[in-house]
Amino acid sequence: MIRGFEILGGYDGIHLPTRKTAFSAGYDLEAAENIRVTDKKISLVPTGLKAFFPADEVLLIYLRSSLAVKHNLFLANGVGVIDADYRDHIILPVISLSGEFEIKRGMRIAQGIFQKYLTVDGDKIGVGEVRRGRFGSTGEF
Repeated sequence: MIRGFEILGGYDGIHLPTRKTAFSAGYDLEAAENIRVTDKKISLVPTGLKAFFPADEVLLIYLRSSLAVKHNLFLANGVGVIDADYRDHIILPVISLSGEFEIKRGMRIAQGIFQKYLTVDGDKIGVGEVRRGRFGSTGEF
């Protein structure tokens, strides 16, 4: 298999992401733990998953629109970008703009969409530094 998700050790009983309809682009990701999101503070929501896919693809993560519309929740970084060389835990930085919200284990909270990407002329996919860190690890602010 060249593209998919894996459940990390220690996260028994969670589900691999699936598409809910025949024409869904996104794979629904669930929360792996109960997390209380507090007003205007970033909460890190573990998914208990890692992903694998070809070097010329990216996994884009979007919060489910129902959480944004009904509960005023957002991904703190807008869209999560998971690079092909990131082989660690997918953790979602979630923020509430209107009070507290309880994310329950197993709640579908985000969608992951695999997508091919382009590079500029002369740039080559897979050439460059090797990832050394984990979550948020490709550089300083």
